[in-house]
Amino acid sequence: MSTSKESLLRHYQDIADISSRMRALAQSQQWDDLVTLGAQYHQAVNRLKQLGPLDDDDKAARRDLLTRILDDDAHIRQLVAPELDRLSHLLGTIKRQRTVLQAYYSTVRPH
Repeated sequence: MSTSKESLLRHYQDIADISSRMRALAQSQQWDDLVTLGAQYHQAVNRLKQLGPLDDDDKAARRDLLTRILDDDAHIRQLVAPELDRLSHLLGTIKRQRTVLQAYYSTVRPH
């Protein structure tokens, strides 16, 4: 395998490793660390887009890594969804409270 192919497969491996760490963080509800690692994941994927294609022999190795990455992604989404719902509800509550306060203060304060 040439150096560029090794580098490309290594890059897929790095992304798979990051996604595994993200999954572990989601399972332990370490949301801040998950977001930080998510930024690294995004950067790694963007760098991957700049690399060349693999030949047929290396596509099987990539397929295994992509399967692992997609499996991690599905689990992360499943673990994050309840937290996102909780935050959405909280933001909705805050928004309603702010609207009520604005309405109240607009009637109390002279114009």
